[in-house]
Amino acid sequence: MGKLTSMLQDYNMSLIVSLPSNDLELAKAAIAGGADAIKVHINVSHRASGNTFGSLAENRKFFEALTREFSGPIGVVPGGSIDRVQEAEIKELEELGISYYSIYMEHMPSFMLNTSMDKTVAGHSDFHLDTLRSLNGTAINAFEASIINGDEYGTPLNFQDLLNYKSIVDTLEMPVIVPSQRKLTPNDIPHLAEVGIKGIMIGAVVTGKDRQSIERETREMRKMINR
Repeated sequence: MGKLTSMLQDYNMSLIVSLPSNDLELAKAAIAGGADAIKVHINVSHRASGNTFGSLAENRKFFEALTREFSGPIGVVPGGSIDRVQEAEIKELEELGISYYSIYMEHMPSFMLNTSMDKTVAGHSDFHLDTLRSLNGTAINAFEASIINGDEYGTPLNFQDLLNYKSIVDTLEMPVIVPSQRKLTPNDIPHLAEVGIKGIMIGAVVTGKDRQSIERETREMRKMINR
């Protein structure tokens, strides 16, 4: 069992921080704030952070430093489209000690099913429960419920969202992670836990993009999770 799967199984609620840029100082801020896991990116133009992430070769030194700095689960989005996901890079990421990957289902080449990394996939706002139900019994270890329309990023969590998340939890036989497409607050955490969410992933919408805000917002989420 991989690090991410173990974490999601063992903790009632896990806190994942998605870094707005591949910067070791930002990773240290997330760790200081109490992150259980860290997510990074390569080969992606990222909407929420407004950043473009380069290749593994361009980020190798950062990844090497991050795996020395942090012993918890480290995940990677390996590409923003199927043609940008490189099999050789996936193998290198395994060798570097990256714990898991996170990718939209339509961006995922079939060779990614063969990796030893934990496997998480994401869906869109047009998700269908019948499609998600088909994930059960596959090699996928967790689902990232990225179901908020991009035009609504940064708006408050609402009751309809909670019902949608609950329907996904009830459909899947695997942990469900909610990313901060909505501007999640510590007060949202008990309600997300109540509908069965196993992980909260906060990124630029919640944390901002600088060291101070990342550490501060991560710590506030950590305090609520630990209550």
